[in-house]
Amino acid sequence: MRILARFMLSASDLTHFPPPSVPEIAFLGRSNVGKSSVINALVGKKLARTSNTPGRTRSINFYEVRRAGQPRPELLFTDLPGYGYAKVSREISDDWARFVDPYLHQRSSLALCLALVDSNIAPQESDGQLLQFLASKGRPHVIVATKCDRLSGNQLRQAMNTLGQAFAGVPMVAFSARTGAGKEELWHQILASLPQSAAF
Repeated sequence: MRILARFMLSASDLTHFPPPSVPEIAFLGRSNVGKSSVINALVGKKLARTSNTPGRTRSINFYEVRRAGQPRPELLFTDLPGYGYAKVSREISDDWARFVDPYLHQRSSLALCLALVDSNIAPQESDGQLLQFLASKGRPHVIVATKCDRLSGNQLRQAMNTLGQAFAGVPMVAFSARTGAGKEELWHQILASLPQSAAF
């Protein structure tokens, strides 16, 4: 499946959101967990800007996604601000209250939330809080365990077991933006979440 994608807009206020239309896939996670890298790996190009500075994304970035040969966008990927980094936590918290929470609460076209966690570190309380929030709002969600190429086979199995115990009942995909591991499985999860009326 050849994917075409392009940047659509950056929204730092409710009034900047595009009108709801095609299904949207939200990418959430702690600062520097690799949201932009996962997006780039899924679409096969450097679409989202990556940064080594945690907390750089301060808006919701919308990206149009379509299959080659399709004239119009069939999905939107939305890259949300990260959380949990001490230097910017207060400002990020303000951002979340102002426009990220309303997006997650109210967005009618939001089809799936991808909760990214770093497979190399122990389960974090902030990740658990995010998953509880998504469950309380009835938002379908999948855990994406990023940077799994840094772990050996046994280490990765142990890490996934630990995550599975901490966040029981949530589907999980081990993913590496560097090697492409998990890309096909994650696309399967995304497509499975779409309404039957969706053209993708």
